Amino acid sequence: MRENFDAVLDAVGPRLRAIRRQHGTTLEQVAELTGMSVSTLSRIESGQRRPTLEVLLPLAQAYHLPLDELVGAPATGDPRIHPRPVARDGVTWVPLSRTPGGPNAFKQILPVPATVPERLDQRTHEGHEWIYVLTGTLRLALGDQDFQLHAGEAAEFDTRTPHGMANVGGRPLELLIIFSLQGERVHMRARTR
Repeated sequence: MRENFDAVLDAVGPRLRAIRRQHGTTLEQVAELTGMSVSTLSRIESGQRRPTLEVLLPLAQAYHLPLDELVGAPATGDPRIHPRPVARDGVTWVPLSRTPGGPNAFKQILPVPATVPERLDQRTHEGHEWIYVLTGTLRLALGDQDFQLHAGEAAEFDTRTPHGMANVGGRPLELLIIFSLQGERVHMRARTR
């Protein structure tokens, strides 16, 4: 068993280098994010030094990865995931993926509002969004257009278009959202014969 841990620990340095390169960051940028020196990071990545928890925790935070994924820890045999919901302004967000800079999936739950304004607040940001209504009724404002989506319906849009959402049903609204900063579009493909 100890040999397995040694193999995992020996692979941490190259794994950290691969993760950093995958994120397109330099040692200098990671050093600035974590408060560590470039030489320490370089020695860890080259395998000249084994990382301690004091080193790994800031790296996990910088790369937005759980510690076990950062180091490539062996699987525990438990397939369950334990996402941590985040509540903001009464809306619950449940992260379903962890791909820094890549497409990310979320479940969003909007409570039944006391009132729905005639005109929704809209915002813009970089990216592309795909929304699927799991339960309830969604009001989606895209610029000067207004749509209602019901369970089983989906929408896809460039988030540089002003957009706003509201629950207009009599029960909590549950959405599945896939968001990408790169503007990658989600396409559903089915083969036909």
